[in-house]
Amino acid sequence: MPEAIPVLLYHAVMDDPPAWIAEFTVTPKQFGDQLDVVVASGRTPIIVGTLVDALTGRGGPLPPRPVVLTFDDGFADLPGPTAEALAGRRLPATAYLTTGAVTPGRSSLLPPAPMMTLSRAPLLEQYGLEVGAHTVTHPQLDTLPPQALRRELREAKAELEDVLGHAVAHLAYPHGYNSRAVRRAAQAAGYTSAVAVRHALSSERDEAYRIARLIVRRGHTVADVEAWMAGRGGVRVAPFPDALPTVGWRMYRRARAVAKGGPRFAG
Repeated sequence: MPEAIPVLLYHAVMDDPPAWIAEFTVTPKQFGDQLDVVVASGRTPIIVGTLVDALTGRGGPLPPRPVVLTFDDGFADLPGPTAEALAGRRLPATAYLTTGAVTPGRSSLLPPAPMMTLSRAPLLEQYGLEVGAHTVTHPQLDTLPPQALRRELREAKAELEDVLGHAVAHLAYPHGYNSRAVRRAAQAAGYTSAVAVRHALSSERDEAYRIARLIVRRGHTVADVEAWMAGRGGVRVAPFPDALPTVGWRMYRRARAVAKGGPRFAG
């Protein structure tokens, strides 16, 4: 059994979220309590880039008992109280931004919510967060035709690189939706890694373009986080093949996309 590595997936941290993201939102109090559990666990916090370097052999070995914190989309709390809570505990993290949702005047498939602006992405790095891409519009990538898929991956990367002034190497699939073709496209677009969801623990044997994450929901408790830090919690340890229901759900979504036309929101 490979050593379990918790990679936590957060979205918004706020008291009164829009209904569509409420299930994946924690309050600032919950967030602080959960971060305190991470610190108390004795695990070594690292960014996704460090994990990927170890998975691919480009870097040294992982530190003892690593843990990774990640944030998707780019909600308004991220470059403010959320980043401050992380920095106050000396916890690095990786943030994946949906560029169409955080750029004024642009649009995305995400429903309305308070979002940060793309111009604040460099501030995230000042707080110690690594910045990655989460596509332009947040579609179900595994239902897109090749040209649209390439555009989502390449444009998001280029937009972030323009504002940050350096290469952006890491990707998060919206809602974790991916396939073999999507993973190949991510590599071809210049990403060195991509995170999925899978609600599982990662490991030192995980796949660089399908890194497993544990999605934090509003109903998760401190005890849940403690279990994940201990490598338990009733979840699997990656890598493992997609289950038949996952494959069937992908086929259904693809058929629906063909029938109805146009990209669909991944959420």
